[in-house]
Amino acid sequence: MVFKRREKRPFLSALREAVWPRSGWTRAFHYVKHRVNRLPDQPHRIARGVFAGVLISFTPFFGLHFLSAAAVALLVRGNVIASLLATFFGNPITFPIIAVSSVKLGQWMLGRAVDDGHAETLGQTFLAAGHDLKHNIVAIFTPAHSEWGGLAQFFSDVWLPYLVGGFVPGIVAGLICYYISLPIIDAYQKRRRTRLKERLEKIRAKIAHKREERKENSRQEPPTDGA
Repeated sequence: MVFKRREKRPFLSALREAVWPRSGWTRAFHYVKHRVNRLPDQPHRIARGVFAGVLISFTPFFGLHFLSAAAVALLVRGNVIASLLATFFGNPITFPIIAVSSVKLGQWMLGRAVDDGHAETLGQTFLAAGHDLKHNIVAIFTPAHSEWGGLAQFFSDVWLPYLVGGFVPGIVAGLICYYISLPIIDAYQKRRRTRLKERLEKIRAKIAHKREERKENSRQEPPTDGA
């Protein structure tokens, strides 16, 4: 493959760059913005894709964000590639803020008490869910019975509030990004079309100038006498 690395990166190095890119998240953001602007589609379709990707970033469908963003983009008739790129709105910097605010908002919307000092209980919930998940995987290959208590508590106390609470801020953030990106993409495409038109006119002028030079040279050449 042309773009394949000559030397395979160590696993820890690849994992570290997935969490924190070598060039930093600021440069990664500008790269994504540049790729979105250059997508060959109508501005409103690209902006709808951005909306879909940002919305999905506020959901707890970890591992399925790309598929979910593509599905929402198709539903709102947006650009699928733009929706995949926009899922990078959720990253290791923003995920803690999104997760905590979404869970707390979801608990409030579901009418559950929000305890500011529940970090220890939340940690126990994650540990219990992890224990059940590990135990159930082993139970597939052994006579052991499956256990769902920890997973059920995780679903009730974390995942469901996250889903409910992330829906509203996800729509708000998606709409904000839609209305911000739409004029930017439109202006970028118009600017690019203008530059391409100017470049094409220069090429045409250069070709016309060469034709005129050839015609002028052919007029100045003396006639040859026939044998």
